[in-house]
Order: sequence, then structure tokens, then C-alpha cells
Amino acid sequence: MIFRPPDDASAPALIFLHERYGLTKHTLDLAQKAARAGFVGVAPDLFTRWQGDRDALRAGSLRVTLPDGEIAAVVHETIDELKTDPQVDAERIVLVGVCQSGRYAVVVGSERTDLAACVVLYGAAQESDWQVTKEQPRPMPEMIGALRAPFLFLFGEGDHVISLADVRRVRGAFEDARKSYRMRVFAGMPHGWLNDTMPGRYRPAEAAAAWDMLVGFANEVFAGAWPRERVRWDFGAETSPTYDFGKNVRYE
Repeated sequence: MIFRPPDDASAPALIFLHERYGLTKHTLDLAQKAARAGFVGVAPDLFTRWQGDRDALRAGSLRVTLPDGEIAAVVHETIDELKTDPQVDAERIVLVGVCQSGRYAVVVGSERTDLAACVVLYGAAQESDWQVTKEQPRPMPEMIGALRAPFLFLFGEGDHVISLADVRRVRGAFEDARKSYRMRVFAGMPHGWLNDTMPGRYRPAEAAAAWDMLVGFANEVFAGAWPRERVRWDFGAETSPTYDFGKNVRYE
């Protein structure tokens, strides 16, 4: 789905890739929020060709893992259509992956040269993301090495599926490949803290701060603050000296 800013002037676009639950209210809300902030907000259905039980998917009792190529094809089609939209500034398109779809920001980002930036919210860092399988044929370091656009990563210290060791692994891979990133670890935040449809996870103040960081990063890129001919590494984290990933809790 596509949401447009109030006026008809040329605008940048934010493409939000949904979580494992499919195209739900949360992702649509993010796209609408982007439109209110002056962006063209887009939320494609990554599982559009999947014919399974959507109710079970939304409830979280079913998890869908489709081939990277199948998901990427949907995202490529979305980007290509946006580039022909008269309201969209084709030079200012940002791809945002969330949780499970964080991986696809890396996959698609490694296959295109025309994205302004990519953002990953608590994703693309689990051990499963680094595995090479039939569905995931390209090694993560290879894809990172092919990236052109700068990345923003937002993680939570209290995430029950992504540890600080996982975060450091992503950071190291970007630095080894000499790719630009900004990465933040929010103190105490659980997995999915931006999702206001999951009361156990949602943290209003930190969600607002993360949103401001996302928009601010996009605007920095648009203003030329992340030139492609330079490599920039910007890492910030806050954690406890007694951090123990095994004690992190899953919230609903």
C-alpha cells in the first residue's frame, strides 16, 4: 500500500518491509506516519505469492521463510514502480527492514545501486541470517561487501533473539567490508519496541526516539552527509556491565 504526503510536491520515499506476521496494522501505521512526515510511505506485501493461513501468520503461530529471491523480487518491483511515480524523488528512496525483513534490506541493497539508504530495525543479525541455505544462497559477508548505500541499524539491549554478540558481528562485517553504517543499541529495549500493537513490547518514548533517528538519518543522507566516496562508522551503545543475553525475556 502507498500513502502520500498532504501536498503534491516531489517527495522522498520510505519503503517499510513488514515483520514475520505479514502486512499488518503496525507496518501500515509506519507508512502512514511517514506520509505525515512528508515522505511517500510504502508498505508492500512480501508474502503476496504465498497461499498459506494468514490468520495463523498474523497470530504468530506460523512462520514463513520464503527464498530470498522471491522476497527480493517483490521489493525490486516496488522500487521500480516508485521510480516511475511522478510524486517520488527517485534519488531519495530509503528501504526499511523490520525484524525478519531486516535481512531483505541487505539482500536488496546488495543488488541495487540506486537506493539512497537502508534502515534495519532489530533484524539481519540472528545466527540464522548468516546461514547459507537453499532459501539463502548468498553468504551475508558477500552481500554486505556488495552494498552501496549507508545503513542505519537500531537494536535493543533487551532483545531476546539478537544478542550484543550478534550486534558486534554485524558491526565487524561492515567494517571489514569498509561499508558505511550508523548503529545504535537502545538500553533495556526488548525486541520490537516500536510496535504499538504489541503492548508488552512497545516503549513509547524510545519508539519516538528511534523514529526521529530514522527520519534524521534519511535527511542526513539526502543532504549529502554520507558521501559514497567516504566510509563512515558511527556506533553507539549503552548496556549493563552484567549483561546476560540468556536473561532477556520475550514480550508480547
